Amino acid sequence: MENRAAIELRYALCDTEPVVYLVIAYDSELIRRLKSHTTARWSNTLQGWYIPCSEFHPEKFKHDFGEAYYLHAKSDHAALILGSIKCRRTANGKVRSTGPFAKKDPDKEERIRQFREWMVSKRYSDRTVKVYCDCLNLFFRFFCGKKIEEITNSDLIDFNNRYILANGYSGTLQNQVVNALKLFYSRMEGVQLVVEQLERPRRSHALPNVLSKEEVAAILQSPANIKHRAMLSLIYACGLRRSELLNLRLPDVDSKRGLLIIRQSKGNKDRIAPISQKIIGILREYYKCYRPSKWLFEGQNNHEQYSEASLAKVLKISCIKARITKPVTLHWLRHSYATHLLESGTDLRYIQELLGHKSSKTTEIYTHVSTKSLQNIKSPFDDLF
Repeated sequence: MENRAAIELRYALCDTEPVVYLVIAYDSELIRRLKSHTTARWSNTLQGWYIPCSEFHPEKFKHDFGEAYYLHAKSDHAALILGSIKCRRTANGKVRSTGPFAKKDPDKEERIRQFREWMVSKRYSDRTVKVYCDCLNLFFRFFCGKKIEEITNSDLIDFNNRYILANGYSGTLQNQVVNALKLFYSRMEGVQLVVEQLERPRRSHALPNVLSKEEVAAILQSPANIKHRAMLSLIYACGLRRSELLNLRLPDVDSKRGLLIIRQSKGNKDRIAPISQKIIGILREYYKCYRPSKWLFEGQNNHEQYSEASLAKVLKISCIKARITKPVTLHWLRHSYATHLLESGTDLRYIQELLGHKSSKTTEIYTHVSTKSLQNIKSPFDDLF
């Protein structure tokens, strides 16, 4: 019985909606049956199949899949919802829990809506507004039996242990929740949560991912489409973030002065970056073919901004053509730009300005991946034999 292919069911959130997340090995027959017997759909966020809790029927699911597959859950709450499906315990015998997410609370939704409007009035970026409100929605629904005013600092610890750590989510999400709660509760009085005592998780010190110049060249030469080549080339040539590229307008390219103007980027800051004649030549070729009217890079329709998803797909296809198997993202090009500048002798202070970093400490991470000085170090191993 245990030798049957397994379907592990987890309780999770997909865009703040509670779902039953299915952990399965790739099986074309199973996927076909999921599509025909359930309302399962694919999530890029979860990188897997899920069924909304409102559409999940435990008895029917067990009837349709229980004989051919070994069904099990990985949390006590999931097991409770899934009925008699076996609940798998951890090595120490404890059952992990992801929390009793409730249906939407009108009062909490209204408070989050008001908070969203306040953030917009303060000119927080659209991305920050969305992330903070999603984090609040997630956190408050986790504590379905408590009012906002009753939540304490110990509840945040409970949330971190029972949801974020139990599901293996990153420290970034944990930090975003803390930031959202700090900003939300700092505007309120008569609450039990003490904002000053909220602590962020210990920061990890991961090195930035950097490509060699040869790998960058292979990626940039791969696209046959001039628009695709121009977008990827501009990201690397000026060290742009994804949003900075997509928000560029035609007047932001100052070809006479050889400058690119990046307006209202992260932190609502403007900056300029030098742009070479090679890139200007590529942009002119692109402009003659596409004639954009508003944004420098537009979608299929005029005045329509090119989408983030399409840009990521362009990079993925380019990496496949260049036969690069690393999990390259658009931000790798920005990291590579900064590292290559440092290796060519550019002062760290100038690199900080070009990247738009507020603190020099952020820019200093590139000193740890620059190979210019490291390659000159001789290992004592070479003198042993």
